[in-house]
Amino acid sequence: MEGNDAKKGSENLEERVGELEKIADSLGEVPDDEIVETLDRAVGLLGEINARIESGLDEAAGETRELGSLLEGVSFGPFDETLEELEKREREPDGPGA
Repeated sequence: MEGNDAKKGSENLEERVGELEKIADSLGEVPDDEIVETLDRAVGLLGEINARIESGLDEAAGETRELGSLLEGVSFGPFDETLEELEKREREPDGPGA
């Protein structure tokens, strides 16, 4: 379900960026009496894009905190000990790296 929401959000964001690009490309052709409306629409799109990006960053930060909490509960002691032992063997003159 979250994957669908993320995909829809991404597609919606892409649509907004595409719309903003069209506005930017057409600015030179916009009549003077419509320029304020056009720029207002561009500012609105930028606001939407910014809000979605900030929301995504907040969501990612939350996930990072969750992962950090999970990793704090994991003991890497046996892994670290094995890694140290392998490194020690490699440094020995008659070790596997010799």
